[in-house]
Amino acid sequence: QVHVVESGGGLVQPGGSLRLSCAASGRIDSINDMGWYRQAPGKERELVAIITTGGRTNYADSVKGRFTISRDNAKNTVYLQMNSLKPEDTAVYYCNVRQWSVAYWGQGTQVSVSS
Repeated sequence: QVHVVESGGGLVQPGGSLRLSCAASGRIDSINDMGWYRQAPGKERELVAIITTGGRTNYADSVKGRFTISRDNAKNTVYLQMNSLKPEDTAVYYCNVRQWSVAYWGQGTQVSVSS
């Protein structure tokens, strides 16, 4: 079993920044993609950003140029640096870690952008 724990959410004003972290632990053998998803009230969960083991990244159009995903393979950790935050970024952010085609999810961390 792989355990995934997010941290770093909170309340921030529009234009502000937050950095999310996600650490995987447990029976780790060979983690593949790591990514961030978010779910706003009344909406479906959507992909925010994903990063491969080799560092290749992909972003949702709505966050390109504002968010940066990175990972530390030695620590089995993935980060999401969020800049120029907007009220529409408000959501619960979930970390997703894939190992041998199995997806593991964290419990989510709330990000609220409001003045």
